[in-house]
Amino acid sequence: MSRSRVLIIGAGFAGYRAARTLARAARHTADVTLLNPTDYFLYLPLLPQVATGVLEPRRATVSLSGTLPHIRLVLGEAGAVDLDARTVHYTGPEGGHGTLGYDRLVLAVGSVNKLLPVPGIAEHAHGFRGLPEALYLRDHVTRQIELAAVATDPAEARARRTFVVVGAGYTGTEVVAQGQLLTDALVRKQPRRHSGRPRWLLLDIAPRVLPELDERLSGTADRVLRGRGVEVRTGTSVKEATRDGVLLDDGEFVASRTLVWCVGVRPDPLVESLGQPLERGRLLVDPFLGVPGHAEVFACGDAAAVPDLEKPGEYTPMTAQHAWRQGKVAGLNVAASLGRGIRRGYRHKDLGFTVDLGGAQAAANPFGIPLSGPLAGAVTRGYHLAALPGNRIRVAADWLLDAVLPRQAVQLGLVRSGSVPLDTASPELAKVPDDTPHQPEGENR
Repeated sequence: MSRSRVLIIGAGFAGYRAARTLARAARHTADVTLLNPTDYFLYLPLLPQVATGVLEPRRATVSLSGTLPHIRLVLGEAGAVDLDARTVHYTGPEGGHGTLGYDRLVLAVGSVNKLLPVPGIAEHAHGFRGLPEALYLRDHVTRQIELAAVATDPAEARARRTFVVVGAGYTGTEVVAQGQLLTDALVRKQPRRHSGRPRWLLLDIAPRVLPELDERLSGTADRVLRGRGVEVRTGTSVKEATRDGVLLDDGEFVASRTLVWCVGVRPDPLVESLGQPLERGRLLVDPFLGVPGHAEVFACGDAAAVPDLEKPGEYTPMTAQHAWRQGKVAGLNVAASLGRGIRRGYRHKDLGFTVDLGGAQAAANPFGIPLSGPLAGAVTRGYHLAALPGNRIRVAADWLLDAVLPRQAVQLGLVRSGSVPLDTASPELAKVPDDTPHQPEGENR
């Protein structure tokens, strides 16, 4: 008797968890294939620490083949899904093309940078969704501090020491918190310390930092950032971005060479190509994460609009916590559709949130208990170590070394600006110019 073919597209929080669940629940029933552009699962919450040198890049990555030994990994980007033929066409890492067939499909393609119709943003801003963007930002920030130290024009020096982050959600807040500590440390190593302290601005049209969280957590983050000298500008947006700076909607022009775009995310464009009903760009699914009209297709994570059974009429937000839990339910329900177990609807219980503010500072509310300061910092790091599916010892070791040793202020030069465009469907991959023709990979399974 032939085994069923299960194909999972995407190895983010949802896809990785679905693959790991299926590896156990349907190991002897199905052949599971995971299609992903990279050979690792990226633990996104640690990305700001990678960008600021607290962690080495590989600490935030978990090997797919090393932690999913019973899953077949195919490297590639899904380009088209044919729901009628039950096939997925993809492009491999060297430009070749292939096709994968399936009996069950799990769409966990995640999200990409959210764009707004602001002049100059696509040309002059960089997002923060993938490892290449984090590596680029690390080099770029270091370079600006070094160039500012030798600039003969005071205006140029100030512009290079000014860093603008748009979006005061989780990502933007943590990038500013970690980045401010990094640049202060870099300046202390410069011989011309009197040239001025780096300036960080955090902008958001919302009335407060971390608007999606409890006001007490928001207040803690705001207080810590302002105490370090970060300029928190709520109710403020960008009117235009240029090579020399940012024009705000109140008419102020901020001279800067750095614009980090953290305004949010949007579902992967692949979802729109399916021709199925959408909810604000996300694929509509039922409470069992199934796609209506296609019993063999499941979707989870940022690409899926999952009904919130705790709040009738609403959909679960696009967060890593939901994606991680939905991945498990998707895996169990796929196994159930193959005769292994009973399917279940997706329900969740809020266990709290954590926001790392750099150093020993954090804001957290585990089980609804608001915490701040070093205690919140310990809870936040403990949560990340518990949630990481690998690399725990290496991450803990890097945290220890960062606490007792100065960071290495060097540029690696691995990722250039043009390799990490803001408008990209694949933030996990650096764009590398390559005009060499490739032969088709010709995989048809």
